[in-house]
Order: sequence, then C-alpha cells, then structure tokens
Amino acid sequence: MNEACDLPATEARALIGAKKLSPVELTESCIARIEAVDHAVNAMVARDFERALDAARDAEAAVMRGNALGPLHGLPVGIKDLEETADLRTTYGSPIYRDHVPARDCRMVAALRAAGAIVLGKTNTPEWGAGANTRNAVYGATGNPFDPLKSAAGSSGGSAVALATGMVPLASGSDMGGSLRNPAGFCGIVGFRPSPGLVANEKRGLGWSPLGVLGPMARTVADLALMLSAMVSDDARDPLAYTVHGRKTRQGGDYFPPPAIDLAGLRVALTADLGFAPTERHIATVFSEKTTLFRGIFARAEDTTPDCAGADEAFAILRAVNFVAAHREKAEKQPDDVGPNVRANVAEGLAYSAADVARAELLQTELYRRWQDFFRDYDVILTPTLTISPRSWRELYPAEIDGRPTKNYFHWLALAYAVTLAGHPALSLPLGCDHAGMPFGLQIIGPRGGDALVLAVAQALERALAADARTARPVPDIAALKAAPPLRAAEGFLGFA
Repeated sequence: MNEACDLPATEARALIGAKKLSPVELTESCIARIEAVDHAVNAMVARDFERALDAARDAEAAVMRGNALGPLHGLPVGIKDLEETADLRTTYGSPIYRDHVPARDCRMVAALRAAGAIVLGKTNTPEWGAGANTRNAVYGATGNPFDPLKSAAGSSGGSAVALATGMVPLASGSDMGGSLRNPAGFCGIVGFRPSPGLVANEKRGLGWSPLGVLGPMARTVADLALMLSAMVSDDARDPLAYTVHGRKTRQGGDYFPPPAIDLAGLRVALTADLGFAPTERHIATVFSEKTTLFRGIFARAEDTTPDCAGADEAFAILRAVNFVAAHREKAEKQPDDVGPNVRANVAEGLAYSAADVARAELLQTELYRRWQDFFRDYDVILTPTLTISPRSWRELYPAEIDGRPTKNYFHWLALAYAVTLAGHPALSLPLGCDHAGMPFGLQIIGPRGGDALVLAVAQALERALAADARTARPVPDIAALKAAPPLRAAEGFLGFA
C-alpha cells in the first residue's frame, strides 16, 4: 500500500509542514479508502466528509500562508461514537440516541481540533461501550479487517479497524476493561491506556473512579504518542486530573517524541495469564514463542507475575456500580431499547450491598499495593493483550475458553482489567500473527505513572522487531476487502445479540 492514507501520521504531518503533502490530498485519500473498503468491515459509521474537506482546504491555506501549525495539522481522525462531536451524529451505539446530534464537541475532541486534526467521522462501538464485541442495534457489527466475519473486539473496535485499513491515520478510543487495548490486539494496531487523569475527561459520571479513561490509537507508537501529546491536559472538571495550583503539570511534550531507552537495561516480567486470567492454550503458546525471540535483549527477563488475587470480584462489582450510575434510568424506563450487556450490569449492580462495594474497594486497594511492591523489582510486565484468538462476532462473548466456561461476559478480558484495577498505564503492540493467522497483541504494562516509560519501551521493541515477519505489524489485504461482500448482508449483522 502506497497511498497517502497509508502514511504514518508523523510522516504525513512532516510532509504537510514541508508543503510536500496537501491536507486536501490526504483527506481525499482517506475518504476514498473508506468508500472502497468500509462496506466489508463497517467501521466508519457516521461520516462528515464535506466539512472535513472544507477543514482540509482551510488547513492547506494555513500552510501556504506560513501560519504556525498545530501538532496534528491537516491529519484526519476517527472519533469513537461514545464521544460527542459538534453537529455530527453521536449515538453511543444506543437506539435511544439514534438521531442525537450534539451541539458541541467534548473536551477531548475539541483538543484534537485545536491541534489541527480534521474529524472525518465516527467509529463504531458496542452500545455504551459495554463488551468487547463491536456490534449494536443502530449500526450493526464491525468485522475484523483480517476476516470480516470475526470480531474486531471492542469497545473501540471501529477505531481499530479504521486504522488497520488506512481509513484514518489516527483515531480515539476509551478503556475500562481493555476497550483500547483489546481491539488493538485483534486488529494489529497500537492502543494505549494512559494513567487515569492524564487525558482529562469531564464526562465521567463517577468522577473519582479510575476505571474508565480516554486514550489514543494509531498504527505506530510514534503516531500514537503524537496524538497523545494533543490529548494530554489539566482540566478542573475531571477530579482525577490532579494539578498543583499555579503550575502546569501535564504537557504533551513529555510524551512526544517518546524518550529513547536502552532495552538492555530493563528488568522484565513475563506472564501469559497474570496468574488468574483464563488464557487459551493457543495464546499462551504463541506468547511463549514470540517472547523467546527477543527476551534475551533485556537485562533480566523472568517468568513471574504480580499477585492479582481478588481482581475478578473487585472488577465485577466496581464495573457494575459504574453501570448503575450511568444507565439505571435507561434500563428501567426503556428496557426494550437497552441491550443485554447493559441490562445485566445494571441488574448486577443493584443486587450488591454497601458491604459488597466496600469489599471491592478494599480488594482493589490491596491489589494496587501488591503491584507497587512487585514493581520494585521490575520495570515492565509483558503479557498477551487478550486471552483468545478472534472468534465470530456472532458470539456475543466467549462463553468458554478451552472448554471451560467463563464467569461472565467480560471474564475473557481479565488480562486487561487487572491493569485497570491497579491504575497502571498499558499499551498493546502488534506482534505478528498467531497460529490462526490473526493478529497477536503484546501488552506492555508500566509502573504507576510510567506512561512515558511504556511508550519508550514500546517504540524500542517496535523498531527492534519490525524487520522480522514473525513480529512485525501485520497488514490486512486491502484488495480482498475491496472485493468482499457487504458485511450488512451477513446473518445477525444488526442487533444486540
């Protein structure tokens, strides 16, 4: 692929600044790719092409005038359909909001536009981001770019697919139980869960809960860091965006470019299951094979894990409490317009007692403190991003793994939600394919507040492994997607389940 839409964001931005690439040319190339392949994967569900082209013309004029240019100047972006975009339909994947058109951007989208980004459209998500299978009753299912009948994961599945197929060079995501990392792993791109509060979120209903965060997605680590630099901010509306009065504590320049690091100086822990996740034997084998290729480059690489005792119970309760806060009224007043994942979480949350919630908070705090002890001896932890290889999107969630039943619809995301509970930053890096020929993601988990370290390690590994076909980022077959039948013709395409 050698079209403008396939350029890395960092390269495209440099060419725009040097007057060697027109923002109009880049935007038109992205639109052409969407029109050529989106029928096969259903990733870009609401489109804003006319306004995007107008913005691209304005961006080109600014370049020609010699204006100061923002870090994302002229770069098209996809915005996950959980985030409000002014005058562009935002449905949250919910029939209740099928025709909702916000009057203004949310803070994160406004920040991207202020940095020069051009919003091209909205990317698909499961209803209210509930679950890691991107399908809903408004827009239908999103297919994996390597096999459209398989899941793209979620909840930022549309963003991951749009990136993998070259529809946009950058896209936004959000993450509670791995919603940035999971689709990155399934689709062969990079997704980053930053530390809570690093990317301010004024919309979080339970403002002091660290579970949900906003973050960037891209095809390379450098591209992702560039986008993150425009998203980072202090904002008094977000209680977790802690600040020191009169002092700017969060600056994009701390993350782009990622700092250089010598992998030979790192102490690394490797684990296929964090001691408790229901990891498929196939995935554990692939993880061992992949990491054997490069574990020798570290100062020390040991097969060990922090103690994640209580993670399943704590996450189930705290997640359900978040859903009660956000969705109880909808589930009770309009149950027919609310999907099974959301209804189940609300019902579960209402069944817990204050004692249950207190126990979950205690379990989370104990896990957090054990992780701090663990990171005294290790710089990063490496795990698979997900516990399984992609399956059919018709399967609402994996009911079993290697013949053993899962506990609930998010149990298969345990490798992700343990990190969420600890509050540490984590990134999914594409690492070739698994034995089924589907993308394999490596999760890089950093220490408390170690966002810059995670980016540095990820970029160093990306560069070290790019020349080996076994570990390089996989690329979907664009020609095959162009020739593929429309996904909407597949049985079960539209609906919650």
